[in-house]
Amino acid sequence: MKPLEDVRIIAVEQYGAGPFGSVHLADLGAEVIKIEDPRMGGDVGRYVPPYGEEEDSLFFETFNRNKRSLSLDLSTPAGRQVFEELVKVSDVVYSNLRGDVPKKIGITYDDLKHINPKIVCCSLTGFGMTGPRSKEPGYDYVLQGLAGWMDLTGEPDGPPTKSGLSLVDYSGGFVAAISLLAGLHAARRDGVGMDCDVSLYDTAMGMLTYPATWHLNAGFTPVRTRHSAHPSLVPFQAFEASDGWLVVGCAKEKFWARLAEVVGHPEWAQPDSPYGTFAGRQRNSVELLAQLEEIFQKRTVDEWLSVLYPAAIPCGPINDVPAALREEHTLARNLIVETEHPRFGTVTQVASPVRVGSETPTYRRAPLRNEDFDLVVRDILGLDDERVSELKQQGAFGAAEA
Repeated sequence: MKPLEDVRIIAVEQYGAGPFGSVHLADLGAEVIKIEDPRMGGDVGRYVPPYGEEEDSLFFETFNRNKRSLSLDLSTPAGRQVFEELVKVSDVVYSNLRGDVPKKIGITYDDLKHINPKIVCCSLTGFGMTGPRSKEPGYDYVLQGLAGWMDLTGEPDGPPTKSGLSLVDYSGGFVAAISLLAGLHAARRDGVGMDCDVSLYDTAMGMLTYPATWHLNAGFTPVRTRHSAHPSLVPFQAFEASDGWLVVGCAKEKFWARLAEVVGHPEWAQPDSPYGTFAGRQRNSVELLAQLEEIFQKRTVDEWLSVLYPAAIPCGPINDVPAALREEHTLARNLIVETEHPRFGTVTQVASPVRVGSETPTYRRAPLRNEDFDLVVRDILGLDDERVSELKQQGAFGAAEA
């Protein structure tokens, strides 16, 4: 069995952050049933351009492989009945909505514990279910600004800069998955479920880590650094070679001694050198980095890597995305996977980084909208034709199903 094959998750989710968190659980074998609102055409991620057609998109494929789909209108009494029947036979209700919405639509633990006392209700919201911003929608870009990330990112004389990836969304998804699994473990141990109130804001603030500690305890104010330099370790930054960029870092004195040798200045690592210690290099960083930058520009990236790697100095090229996907290590770690899709044919994407045990994960394409209707309502819930017909007529599965 896969690690989570005995777990069933009802996912009231859409777009990026929520589906990113649950896709890793689905990859580990959890039965993730996406509840898609038929009034809205399902998950909005199905329609994200540019690579999409009708109700399918490569964006949606990325976040929803290995999941199931059921069109269900939770705003109708009949749809609510089906949802509650699912709660009886599930372990988790997982959602990513605005902070005040889970309570409004009745998917918190207090709303569902009479149906299933062991149910875990994990809500990934923008700002959490409490606090002055709880009713605000939370978007990655806004949160990178609000939590100070953009002020820290970019060149010192440039504008505030967002990360090239939606890191608050993706990190929030991982945090939600951890919280969900911890809640599930406790519920199975104790026989009592709970709410997991997870937010993108909390995630973004928590990831301020040691700069926040430095500020709160010593008054440190983080600032942007030239060429993405580490705030305290010198040298540890991007350097421009004659044909591109690479990262070189000396997080230990032994690395600095090796680098000094490689760049032709072994005397820089001597105890009596102004650059001979961490503190000395930081104190004299402007002078030292100017000399290193001049040296690195004299050779190509590959030429530098050919001497840095054998010297066991932390380093690497600054790849573009195509180069990263072609990296030998990417292929060796089986990080490129394929699924077959009726519209797109073979879809190639990156694998989940979550690894449990030695079994190679298997991947199934993302579901078409409502593709798993029969599996859910007949096989899982055991509803007969007469009951299914009644529910359709009552609008449980959307007007199109009536």
